[in-house]
Amino acid sequence: MNKIRKDDTVMVIAGKDKGRTGKVLSVLRKKKRPTTGLWLLIEGINVVKKHVKANPQREKPGGIVPKEAPIHASNIALYNPVAKKADRVGFKFLDDGRKVRTFKSTGEVVDV
Repeated sequence: MNKIRKDDTVMVIAGKDKGRTGKVLSVLRKKKRPTTGLWLLIEGINVVKKHVKANPQREKPGGIVPKEAPIHASNIALYNPVAKKADRVGFKFLDDGRKVRTFKSTGEVVDV
């Protein structure tokens, strides 16, 4: 079970976008180097300008296109809306046997 999943709201804790929040679009693992850990695509975070060549067969124009680049999971923390800050994540078993994510600072359950 991953601590950060798709559609979570996260906050950047290191790098050029430090302090900004966004929604996780996808969780990636590098295929060539699986030991490098998790990489995340986050909406509006780590935006780079990509030079794209035009493709007339697919009717795609060329130019400079802004797009999100992956950012390493170590630079991200889950956003706690109650405390309005980044928070660490832990795991806990409920009485019915389910394993859920919890915020370390408050003990609140992240998953519903």
